[in-house]
Amino acid sequence: MDIIRAIEQEQLKTDLPNLQVGDHVKVHLKVKEGNRERIQIFEGDVIGMQGSGIKETFTVRRISYGVGVERVLPLHSPKINRIEIVRRGKIRRAKLYYLRDRVGKAARVEAKL
Repeated sequence: MDIIRAIEQEQLKTDLPNLQVGDHVKVHLKVKEGNRERIQIFEGDVIGMQGSGIKETFTVRRISYGVGVERVLPLHSPKINRIEIVRRGKIRRAKLYYLRDRVGKAARVEAKL
């Protein structure tokens, strides 16, 4: 058990920002197309975080062409180049799943000043 924990410990990223639910983020993802690699930005609100250690994931939701798109991303994945926090959200919940039922301005999270 200690061997697994030791291997997981060296896989953890240390340069991550203090990510919280409600934040509006830009996730820079490495996308491989054929033999070349490029960086694609997925921008949206963090609506949930779960797990701990190497298994920690966060869910980012955005509206793309009128359709809600959610993506569950492992926090310590090598596919994530960097995470940029655009603005902090002022919320009182651990999960923002209620945003799935909202459309337009009602789906916005109030910004923390």
